[in-house]
Order: sequence, then structure tokens, then C-alpha cells
Amino acid sequence: MRKQQQPANNITPKNSGPKNIDKTIVLIPARMAATRLPGKPLADLHGRPMIVHVWQRAVQANIGRVVVAVAEQEIANVIRQNGGEVVQTDPNLPSGSDRIYAALQQIDPQKDYQIVLNLQGDLPTIDPKALKQAVQLMEEPHIDIATLGVKIVKEDDLHNTNIVKIAADIPAGYKRGRAVYFSRLPVPYGEGDYYHHIGIYCYRRLALQRFVAAAPTPLEKREKLEQLRALSLGLHIGVQIVDTLPLSVDTPADLQQARRLLKGENIF
Repeated sequence: MRKQQQPANNITPKNSGPKNIDKTIVLIPARMAATRLPGKPLADLHGRPMIVHVWQRAVQANIGRVVVAVAEQEIANVIRQNGGEVVQTDPNLPSGSDRIYAALQQIDPQKDYQIVLNLQGDLPTIDPKALKQAVQLMEEPHIDIATLGVKIVKEDDLHNTNIVKIAADIPAGYKRGRAVYFSRLPVPYGEGDYYHHIGIYCYRRLALQRFVAAAPTPLEKREKLEQLRALSLGLHIGVQIVDTLPLSVDTPADLQQARRLLKGENIF
């Protein structure tokens, strides 16, 4: 197995990873051909490409080996220049989930890693603690996939169809529960909190294998949300509610906001 390179830019993981679960690997899918913001993995954020910011945060979370699954050589080059590990994947793969599974097959055919965290490469403000919380959910043996949510506090967000909501069974007084449905509309009906879905997935290896082998489902196609395929397969998706919402960079306006949020930040 290839040894993880020492992180660049003086990144020093501060905490140990979750206990009593299988070995974890963090895979970050990255490709240049984003529709609304072409080339976004290499978009500059205060002197560093966005994908480097994401990789650094994954390293700081200290939950396992971190590998960027790239579709193009130029992304591989910048990660290697910063001391990271990359694996080249087919640029024609249809989704990030397919990309991380292809990467996993290449770098770990012996199946050492049984917990796989899929971290999107467009979340440069993700809190490393949130990544650790997602992995910690996997301490529960009945959970097949773990993901994150955050309470919606703005009325406009509730009715914004670009913001995905989780309908989750979360007992009163708790911040953990089970996902029942995901939608672009406000769910569920009635009094109570609503939760914004943060698109980070922590898979058991077998659950990831089942997911990518299955065909997209009618509900998945209708809502344009691939996590509905996992629910259709009967996979148990655990949800951890966290306190901070990371910015997903999808447009030039998002990129400008990320620059404002990261201005003067020196967490690494």
C-alpha cells in the first residue's frame, strides 16, 4: 500500500480519528468539466486552487488516508505539487460516486479500506470536524451510509429548489437520525425543523458497491438526487446534524463568496 505523503503547507492534524470502526479512506472526486463553472477545481482562492483547500481540510480531519480521484492531469499536478496523493480515473464516468468507486478499485484491490468517505471537491469551507462526525456515525453497525445535515434558518432557503432537504427521523433532543427521503421541496409537512442536506457521504464499502452497480431509479431521475437510489435499495442512511453549512461552489458568484469567506483565514 502506498504511504500517505506528509501534508504540505504545515498542516498538522490535531485530533485522532474515530475509534472502533474499520479503516477509513477519504476520496475526493474532481473534474474540470463543470457546466456552470468550468475548471472550478483549479479556481484560485487566495493563492491556492480550490481542490487544494478541500484536500487540506480532509487531511486536517485526520480520519484516514486522503486521495484525490482526478479526471484530468492538470488537477493531478497541483495536488502532487502540494504533497497530496492522486489517482487518475476515466473522465467519462457519469458521477462522483462512480469516480470514487473506480479509484477505490485501483488503489485498494486488496480491500483494506471498508469505510469510504466521498468528499466533494467543491466544498472549500467544509469544517474538518464535520468530516469526523460523518465517519463517527459509522460506529453504528446498522448504518450503511452516513451523511450530514444542518438546520434551515432562512425562509428563502426552504423554498429554493437548488437546496436539497432531508426528511429524517430524529428523536427530540438528539442530533442523529435516519434519512427517510430527500427532496428539493420542503419536507416533511407540518410543524418542526427543516434540514439542509450537506452532500457528503460515508459508505461501507459493500454499500458503495451496491449503489454504483444499481441503475438510477424513477424517483432519482425525477428529483435529480442520486441518494434516492440508495433509499430504494433499502440502504440505511444515517444523518448527523451539524452546526455549520459549508459553501458549495457551483457558480462564479459562489466563487466570489468563497473568496470573501476565506479571506484572512489561516487554519492550516
